Amino acid sequence: MKNYLNLNLSLLYWVLVAPFSGQFFKIAPIFRQMVFIGVRAAPMVALTSFSVGVTLAMQAAHSLQQLGAEIYVPDLVTVTLLRELGPVLIAVIVIGRSGSAVAAELGTMKVSEEIEALEVMAINPIRFLIVPRFLAMLVMLPVLTILGNYVGFFGGWTVCHYALGFNTAGFILRALESATTWDLYSGLIKSAVFAWVVITIACNAGLHVDGGAEGVGQATTASVVYSLLAMLVLNAVLTGIFFFGS
Repeated sequence: MKNYLNLNLSLLYWVLVAPFSGQFFKIAPIFRQMVFIGVRAAPMVALTSFSVGVTLAMQAAHSLQQLGAEIYVPDLVTVTLLRELGPVLIAVIVIGRSGSAVAAELGTMKVSEEIEALEVMAINPIRFLIVPRFLAMLVMLPVLTILGNYVGFFGGWTVCHYALGFNTAGFILRALESATTWDLYSGLIKSAVFAWVVITIACNAGLHVDGGAEGVGQATTASVVYSLLAMLVLNAVLTGIFFFGS
């Protein structure tokens, strides 16, 4: 826990304080990490979101048709994706793909003493290795969440249009009437918080690997487990704050 808190404090210093004292971080590594963390995960996010949208619409239609209320299927799909399933499921995909990769990469560098070599050359590892990954995750996870929401809506539209007889304009109008801007903002706030927690846990696990290759595997597994647990707990906390605060 102490190492994790120190990592967060160091990140805040290098991102918020150091640039004003002339210690700038480079932009190019951030874009490389954005491609690695976000762009390459986009196909998996799109496929997952489409599947969730289709499944959610079918399950909702099955129950609502019994009540003669299938007109509310777009409402349920839209609100559920924006508030909960979009941020959570996309965070799970990013944890499994990008978070584990970051932990493994940093762990391998730690085992091979590359991080110690940076310190010998008076290069701060947090500034050189962690800050680009941190900023890339903060940008790309909300972007992936927006992408996933759109693809999920398309999946819901597919079921509503071809199975329930909705026309496209009707589906869009129901979706727009049921959702508010706060539904979108709450999901983006969740994704930003998830991004912070996921990348800091993965980086902390990678920076404190012990025991060679076996330690790298254990650290990668631990980062995924702790990231998932922290993400689900934070989701419940944020949902409670949004629910009781509204």
